[in-house]
Amino acid sequence: MTKTELYENLRTLLQDTFDIDPARITPEARLRDDLDIDSIDAVDLLVKLKPVTGKRVPPEVFKSVRTIQDVVDALHGLLEESVAA
Repeated sequence: MTKTELYENLRTLLQDTFDIDPARITPEARLRDDLDIDSIDAVDLLVKLKPVTGKRVPPEVFKSVRTIQDVVDALHGLLEESVAA
């Protein structure tokens, strides 16, 4: 899955799950400050990402993410690891 596909899936997920205006969802948008995604929402997001990635997303992957692009990069790295393994 490409980073563009991951971004589009994440964007749709954020709109549907958290009712976030699509105009606010940009690669530079900060999860907490711009989109009001708190730690409980982040856990919910991890669960909802499982069908997108086809695997459980470990919570430690999310420890360093701050922006939408960080999430896309982290997910892409996770998918790349599973392909290489």
